[in-house]
Parts: sequence; C-alpha cells; structure tokens
Amino acid sequence: MIDTASLNANELVDKLKSGDISSVDLCKVYIKRIEKFDKDVEAWAFLDKKILLEKAEEADEYRKSGKPLGALHGLPVAIKDIIGTYDMPTECGTVFRKKMSSSQDSEIVNLLKTAGAIIMGKTVTCELAYIHPSKTKNPHDYSRTPGGSSSGSAAVVASHMAHLSIGSQTGGSIIRPASYCGVVGYKPSYGLISRNGVLKTSDKLDTIGVFGKTVKDVALLAKTLIKKDLYDPATVHFAADDMIKTCEEGPVFEPKFIFYKTDNWKNIDKESQKAFEFLIKNFKKNIEIFDTPSYFKQIPQYHQIIHEADLANNFQVYYKKDKNKLSKEMRDAIERGMKYSAKEYTDAIDFMRQSYESFKEVFEDYHGIITPSSSGVADKGLKSTGSADFQKIWTYLGLPTISLPLLTGENNLPLGVQLVGNKLDDLRFLGTANWLEKNCKDE
Repeated sequence: MIDTASLNANELVDKLKSGDISSVDLCKVYIKRIEKFDKDVEAWAFLDKKILLEKAEEADEYRKSGKPLGALHGLPVAIKDIIGTYDMPTECGTVFRKKMSSSQDSEIVNLLKTAGAIIMGKTVTCELAYIHPSKTKNPHDYSRTPGGSSSGSAAVVASHMAHLSIGSQTGGSIIRPASYCGVVGYKPSYGLISRNGVLKTSDKLDTIGVFGKTVKDVALLAKTLIKKDLYDPATVHFAADDMIKTCEEGPVFEPKFIFYKTDNWKNIDKESQKAFEFLIKNFKKNIEIFDTPSYFKQIPQYHQIIHEADLANNFQVYYKKDKNKLSKEMRDAIERGMKYSAKEYTDAIDFMRQSYESFKEVFEDYHGIITPSSSGVADKGLKSTGSADFQKIWTYLGLPTISLPLLTGENNLPLGVQLVGNKLDDLRFLGTANWLEKNCKDE
C-alpha cells in the first residue's frame, strides 16, 4: 500500500516516472480515501472511478513504451468545477448548468494533458464562483466552512484525496480556503495562467491558482500551467522553466519582510492574534511592522465595483432567465452591479494601476509582505464562506500571494500565513515562500 500522506507531489512524480509506483495503484489509494471521507467532506462535484482507473492504466502503458514523459506523467490532478472539460460536466455550482459539459477542453486542461497529468475529476465550487456556500465541509471539522469559492479544491488536498488541485480567485477564493483547510494555496500574479475555457466572473480580477501540500508542490503544478495564450489577452510571456530550481535555492540573502496588521486586525480572534505575534517575535530580525498605506482604505470599495459590475454583465442571462434560481447573494450582487455608472467602473480600473505604481517601490527594499491569510480559523457553521478582507487588496493589485499552513489557532485548527510578492516576480517570490516554510518548520 502506498503511503501517499508521507509523500509530496514532487516525490510522487519521480516515483511514477521511474515505475516505483504505478498510476493505477496511486489512483486506487485515492479512491479508497474518497470512499472513506467524501461522504462527510463532499468535496467532489464529479468523479468517475472507472474512467479514472482507465486513464491511469493508459498512463502506465505509455510509460512502459519508453516514449518521452511529461512533467506530471501519471499524476492525477483535481480541478475546480468552473474549468471547462468536454468529457466531464462543468456545472459551475449552478442549476443552470446541470449535467452540462463544455464543447472543448480549457487551455488549463490541455496543458495538464500535454504534461501527462490525469484529470481526476471536478471539485465543488460555490455557485458561479461567488460567495454562496457550497455543500463542502472543512476536513478538520465538518461543522465548519472550508472557505470559498474554491471549497472542494482545498478540501480534497487537505483530506489527502488528491495531492494537487486547481482553483481560482476573484476576491479571496484560493487564499482563504487554503488557510481554513491547512494547505498551501498559491495565487500567481494576474496574467500568468490562462482563463480560456474557464467560467468568467471578472476579466480584471479572475486569477487561476493551485493547491498543494508544500511550496515546491504548487510550483510544480504552476510551472506546467504558466504560458502565454492568445485567447486570453491578459496573459503575458513569462519564463517559468526554472521555477522549481529558484524555489529550492531561495533568496540570495536573509529576507526582509513587512508585516501589515491592517485595519482588519481588530476582527481577528485573540488566539489567532497570539499566533501571529509569536511568529513576529520568532522572526523579529526579518520582520518590520508597518501601518498599511492610507490609500488601501479605498481598495475594497473599488474591488467591489469591478467585481459586481462584471458579475452583472456576465450573469445577467441567468438573472433574466429565472433570477429565483440564483442565490440571494448572487441576485443582490448583480442588482448592485447593474447600478454602477461607467465613471465609477473606470475610476475603479484607473485606481488599480495608480495604487500599484505607488506600492511597488516597497519591493525594492523588502522580499515580501506578511499578513494573516484570513481573519482567523475556519468559521463555525456552513452559512458563510468567511471574510475576504485579508485577500481582496492583493487580488485587486494583481500581486502573487500564497497561504502557508504555518500556525494553529483555537481548537488546534489550521491558520494560514499569507505572503505577498511583487507582480510578475513569481519565481523569486516562491523561493522566498519556500524559505519561510522551511524556517518556520525548523522553529
């Protein structure tokens, strides 16, 4: 029996390529865990065990042929149920798309298949990747939220039903679930991963990201997905070939960080505050505490204008067809979005550029920003996916962020530390994240 819990994704890939582990045996382990845990966690929107094993058998046969293998050959990867696939349903968490599949695979899926990965199945998303809670429970405590909207993507990694998964973030949909579920969640710089074939909620904010157990794991998956795509004009040319190497090497000299408590610090529970104060004390030679820039106060409102105006534009077809089939949260957001003026929207877009230009000089002297990933441990109850207050600013600015499961809060539940880097400096950023992960474990 393969002890998947003791291996990271990089180790698994090496063993799959060498034949020490077969893809079929690995998938059987996952299936066993899914049968044991998913009845409670409910993280899968679609999973066909028979087809999964058939794909694994094909991967094993291909490896035996001696032909060149891709970077992820034989490794199953879970994907959020907003990512288009022609051979699986893409329901996007809404009754409007029940049992519907896409006419073709998304660019993400094409890249995964080229790398030899197996598309394992679809993970549960909140309705249309917004905030209405999904059916998924937190694997650490079934009475708590796993966060959203990438609920299932974080939960399958946390419960060892998959080593790697893909999600998306428009507000806080990668960082918050990663924090609540105690996994690594990486949201790259805006424009690194194509959204072609993925549900569009907001063209200016939507970012594809990944979940794994370690920084090197998410680097392995992200490296495969980063590519310029002519069908997503937001994507940029970016050399990611050395991502794993740079991640392993880490910063050239001892890193320096800024810690922002932000105006939301008062909303964090006392146990979580103590955990962060312990972190700051342990890394006092590396961390300086600063107040957040004054203009950050305007960002949540501008983020909301862009997000809701885009939701109104992209989902008005569902609203007009039968708005009562949408959640109250989505109806309210669409109705607000319809009321914003062109000037309000333009101002929000302009401020995005202005605020980044003002802020980027911070990275001339510091390796990154450290903040809480969330306002505490996972919220009790399943009627909310938690607050995005600690994530929206960085999504709005298009900066790379990562949540590292380095702390614990009340009831011994996981608590993420969020690291923020400079735009399109993702290679060095992941190296710094790897340094922080390693040194925190040493502490």
